[in-house]
Amino acid sequence: MPEEVEIETEDVHETVHEAIEREGSWLLKAIALTTALLATLAALAALKAGATVNEALMLKAEASRLQAEAADQWGYYQAKGIKAAVQEASRASWLALGKEPPVDFKSAATRYGGEQREIEKIARRKERERDAKSTEGDQLFDQHHRYAISVAIFQVAIALGAVAALTRIQLVWFGSLVLGLASTALLLATWIQ
Repeated sequence: MPEEVEIETEDVHETVHEAIEREGSWLLKAIALTTALLATLAALAALKAGATVNEALMLKAEASRLQAEAADQWGYYQAKGIKAAVQEASRASWLALGKEPPVDFKSAATRYGGEQREIEKIARRKERERDAKSTEGDQLFDQHHRYAISVAIFQVAIALGAVAALTRIQLVWFGSLVLGLASTALLLATWIQ
């Protein structure tokens, strides 16, 4: 009988365990590194989301203040119109009696009409400013929503990274990477815009 080849099973067993440990160690290091990177990007996206919503709220408050000022100007405009109408009615009463009205009635009505035109300009300017602030605030709210979506996707990617580290399933880690890349693209697109 030929001599049997003796295989050291203990050496094979040790070699297999070392290979598994090396692969697992590489995978765990890669998962840890990418998860840390995703967490950093998520923190950046969260900061941008917070900053944009704060700025949007400030712009909306400014728009509300301008709306109040415009409404005040329109009230002032109407008051001047009423004063002009009273002056004109007084003047008409004098004329109806066949008497010459005091010069003040006509000049006051004319003055009130001129003041109304100036007040109208101010009110319309404030309304334009209000609309500009409100539109800018709306755009920032839209940016905030995109940043918030980016943060949510980063969180899912980080969770998948944790699952991949626990299970050492490389496919789950690839899923984490794909979501991380998608969220990074959304973050950059929002930032650039």
